Amino acid sequence: MAEPIIRIRDLCKIYRLGDVDVHALRGVSLDVPKGEFLAIAGPSGSGKSTLFHILGGLTQPTSGSVVVDGEDLAQLGDTGRTRLRRNKVGFVFQRYNLLPTLTALGNIEIARYISGHKGPLEKGFLELLKLLKIDGRLDHKPRALSGGEQQRVAIARALVNHPAILLADEPTGNLDTENALAVLDVLRDLNRRLGQTILMITHNPEAAAYADRIAHMRDGRILED
Repeated sequence: MAEPIIRIRDLCKIYRLGDVDVHALRGVSLDVPKGEFLAIAGPSGSGKSTLFHILGGLTQPTSGSVVVDGEDLAQLGDTGRTRLRRNKVGFVFQRYNLLPTLTALGNIEIARYISGHKGPLEKGFLELLKLLKIDGRLDHKPRALSGGEQQRVAIARALVNHPAILLADEPTGNLDTENALAVLDVLRDLNRRLGQTILMITHNPEAAAYADRIAHMRDGRILED
């Protein structure tokens, strides 16, 4: 069997709040095969976002191990985790996080610039913009785009450097039903047409149902998979 693109073993995270230890993760173990669309579902406070931040190298676990695309995060320093985020992991957040002074294209291109890429966008990525249905909106600034369009621009920005993994944290949380369904359709298309590995954090059962597999979390544990 091929090595999973994400391998998590006995992951624990404890936050210290005053004199109290808060156990955000309690021995989480999980494998994610390459090319899978996995939803991590559960209510607020279940540990989903903590897991998301650890997988993206944004915070470190208290104990346990995480291997992302062959790299053991425990062996990476700050520079290594920055490189991982830049080259191997794309992030999509609930609030889009687009720069308001740049056009949609500018928001996408700045991610390439930060990673050291120069020159025009590749032909294959231009096809991706058509798949995302934003190829005709690239000269618009965020304020001129709908919420769904802004989120699709954010997805394009996350994918511009061809990351091995796309991490999406409540990507439909700020959207109405129509736009939420459009974004979920896009994520499913990216997975099925391009084989993009996607891990989506959500509290919404209807959003989770778009994934190939659902891992349910509660109280820092995966209850069922």
